[in-house]
Amino acid sequence: MRSRQVFALVVAVVSSAAFAQSFPSRPVRIIMPYSTGIAPDITARIVAEKLARQWNQAVTVEPRPGANGMIAINAARKSPADGHEILVLGNAHLTVNPVLFKDWTVDALAEFIPVNLVYRAGYIIAVGTNAPYKSMRELIDTAKNGADKVSYSSAYVGSPQHFGGAELGSIVGAQMLAVHFKETGQMMSAVANGDTDFVIATLGSTAALVKAGKMRVLATISPKRLASNPEVPTVAESGGPANFHVDTWMSMAVPKATPAAIIAQLGADIGRVLADPEVVAKFRTFGVEPETASPAKIAEMTRTELKQNAELVQKIGIRPE
Repeated sequence: MRSRQVFALVVAVVSSAAFAQSFPSRPVRIIMPYSTGIAPDITARIVAEKLARQWNQAVTVEPRPGANGMIAINAARKSPADGHEILVLGNAHLTVNPVLFKDWTVDALAEFIPVNLVYRAGYIIAVGTNAPYKSMRELIDTAKNGADKVSYSSAYVGSPQHFGGAELGSIVGAQMLAVHFKETGQMMSAVANGDTDFVIATLGSTAALVKAGKMRVLATISPKRLASNPEVPTVAESGGPANFHVDTWMSMAVPKATPAAIIAQLGADIGRVLADPEVVAKFRTFGVEPETASPAKIAEMTRTELKQNAELVQKIGIRPE
């Protein structure tokens, strides 16, 4: 009996290795839960182009936005577990939606294996050019004074912008009013026009209005200055709380039943792409930094952020929808 078990194990290992050596054997599809033309989509296409050259196979990005990512996730659920269908998952899908929506039915770590990160993007705080705030200290002092409630542009309830503004208010002991918009352009225009006081965003999403002189960046919400814009001070350097950090990250995942050898190859091949100097330079034009992590590390990050977000939702009184 024992010899049969050993033989079966050897066959499984050899089969998995042979499968990996032949991967990919057909075109690969990257399923994207975001809209076309924004940072997640653009960076995924950069990675796809490089992977296609590595593999000598077509690699396409298929946008499937909507329903807070569920349309893309459901498409990936139906995919064969052989590495030819890759799902993009942002930290919102992994660590925000589960604590924000009562009907969220996805335990992503139970259904999918994140093979690698793609990027991490530090957020910045930007104001309109005519806003009176020249530093984080001035913005916070105005909010704490309470004479006029400081407002900020946000996307949907529970978005990074919403959570970030609420967390900042909680840390400094001031109420800040979230004003939600359906589109990114509306969020930015509201700040540029002075309808809201500030926005938490990526550098890429504010770049056009900053270049046009309609917005200016107060600080970057990260422990250190961004490599792409080293002249921008951190929140702490600008007079804000040192323990206030907001960022976003994106990963690529495959169904849980995917062979281990394929998972390892995908992680290594994506990591090789992200180390390419050309890719690093292109990513930085959108204010994002390529970053890699093992499946175990991504799982650890997910569990930590899930706990933090659950506590934040309770603290600031957001009721799951």
